[in-house]
Amino acid sequence: MNDGFLSQAYSARDTASMRQLYDDWATTYEAELTKNGYATPGRCAVALAANMQDLTLPVLDFGCGTGLSGKALVAEGFTTLDGMDLSGDMLKGAESKGIYRTLKQIDGETPPDIVQGDYAAIAAIGVIGGGAAPIGVFDMLMDRLGSGGRMVLSFNDHALEDPENEGHMADWCASGRARVLFREHGDHIPGINLRSTVYVLERL
Repeated sequence: MNDGFLSQAYSARDTASMRQLYDDWATTYEAELTKNGYATPGRCAVALAANMQDLTLPVLDFGCGTGLSGKALVAEGFTTLDGMDLSGDMLKGAESKGIYRTLKQIDGETPPDIVQGDYAAIAAIGVIGGGAAPIGVFDMLMDRLGSGGRMVLSFNDHALEDPENEGHMADWCASGRARVLFREHGDHIPGINLRSTVYVLERL
């Protein structure tokens, strides 16, 4: 198994390079993360389930990859999942799991086709931060939630080093557009000694 992919994952890159990395990584992605104890999807799924009343409502798994986050959400009782990802090869892994209602590849350059209020919750698990999507994606996803919608996301320790990331969240809360329902720092990928903070926000 080539652990080089995981070691490359947190380096800054443009959209095309990011898509290529994840396309190349797709066949070994799950095995490598499982070997290293990938904990954030399970933590996010538990947190979201604890902060929603109806787990049958539609959830968007944004940046779903091969479906590890979707599997965690299903394990906590969520029943209606749609997935979006940059990597077509990763999406093949997600499709093979048979847990998504729809799957769509996004280009990373134009806003994805998400109608405001279509989803009761949006999950962005391990999606935003160093080597991944820019913080503007957080704003875009929050804008797509209707009043009362939930967003679960994580910032790993690399993302937390940039104050702009939590700063965007603070701005949403300070302006009365959102509130934090849950926040917890814990394991992300223990095998490489990396932790993350998991958040659940409500759109007001």
